[in-house]
Amino acid sequence: MLMKILLLAVVIFGIYYFFIKQKPIKNIKKETPKKDMDEDIMVECTKCKTYVSNKEAIIKNGKYYCSKECAGLN
Repeated sequence: MLMKILLLAVVIFGIYYFFIKQKPIKNIKKETPKKDMDEDIMVECTKCKTYVSNKEAIIKNGKYYCSKECAGLN
């Protein structure tokens, strides 16, 4: 009889713990790292539509190009 009561208590606690208990709300701002200005972002070449890193891209007239050939600099 005591084992049945103990087993029932464990089952009830398990159901409460896994299904009913609310999880604490995490603060998103603290966990999200700040974006740095030197972050590597992929941009699309205006002419050939390939993607290139914004650090390696050539900017001409406010548009991104993957190479000097696409930018018309050669």
